[in-house]
Amino acid sequence: MNVRLLITTVTLLLAGCVIPGMEPDPRIAQREAEAKAIGGACRYGLRGIEDCYSLNEEASKAAIFDGWKDMDQYMRENKIEGIRAAVAKVESVEVILENKSATADVADKAPPKLTPKPAVAAIAAAH
Repeated sequence: MNVRLLITTVTLLLAGCVIPGMEPDPRIAQREAEAKAIGGACRYGLRGIEDCYSLNEEASKAAIFDGWKDMDQYMRENKIEGIRAAVAKVESVEVILENKSATADVADKAPPKLTPKPAVAAIAAAH
């Protein structure tokens, strides 16, 4: 009888303990929360769910959908109009090669020095 009481007591005491390494990883919860925020922002930005998926391929689709759906419900209940999101255009970057020797053996030479165009240098200097 004492053994049963001891086992029951130990089991009850350990039930409330937090064993190191057994709790869920907080990074997983953080990634899910970020994906929900992305979904909500896409809905507020009047983006379709498919566009949101394609713009954020690394995020969980299920969490994006949950965030999008929650924001949609919130906006409908409170009669909130979204704001059209605009994706900034990315300029193509051209690089000018200083050394244009096409006949040289590539394996024996160091790679040519790259010089950015003045517009690219101005953008880089601004950041």
